[in-house]
Amino acid sequence: MTDADSPRCYALLPCAGTGSRSGAAQPKQYVSIAGRPMVAHTLAALAAVPRLDATLVVLSPDDERFEGAIPGFEGQRGWVARCGGATRAETVANGLAVLAERGVREHDWVLVHDAARCLVEPAWVDRLIDACRDDAVGGLLALPLADTLKQEEGGRVAATLPRAHKWGAQTPQMFRLGLLRRALAHAGAAVTDEASAVEALGLRPLLVEGDAANLKITWPSDFRLAEALKGSR
Repeated sequence: MTDADSPRCYALLPCAGTGSRSGAAQPKQYVSIAGRPMVAHTLAALAAVPRLDATLVVLSPDDERFEGAIPGFEGQRGWVARCGGATRAETVANGLAVLAERGVREHDWVLVHDAARCLVEPAWVDRLIDACRDDAVGGLLALPLADTLKQEEGGRVAATLPRAHKWGAQTPQMFRLGLLRRALAHAGAAVTDEASAVEALGLRPLLVEGDAANLKITWPSDFRLAEALKGSR
């Protein structure tokens, strides 16, 4: 394979959700953390990874906040598409179609990352690329579970589940464009992450150890924790 044919890496940021569980009065990606919108921190970390040729942000069709929150983002390495869907899987699938229209090839890598994981570090993204770039399938950042798992029924514990060999999935999740498009088309809109769709094809994504600080801002208390962690950096 020549240098021209070598796979390139792109990031895709689904950013069309409303963040209803966060308790915020606006989409959570625009809530301020350490003086900047959450999504600004996320995009700054991705921009600091030289091996990412570009980052595509997928917004909802009626998003009117992004350009004001992230002025000057669009350019050679910053792309925006207002084609978000009703689910994460639909938003990612629509974004992959835009990447293909922009010339991203079937064998190029796409790193899908949660906008709400605003504490991601460029070094962790580089670790994922190093681990997956020669892999036949691709993989994701994840962490072995440390907490005891409880299964709930009616607000009470119904069972304690073994945590051995269980990992908590994080993002980015890195797969080739062509494989990921096929996987999402096959799995449908119900899947909650890209690795699940790839698994449904009978493939086994690589687990690459992430970091406990790579948390996904979901609940109201997560904003305070993210603010504290950003301040400590």
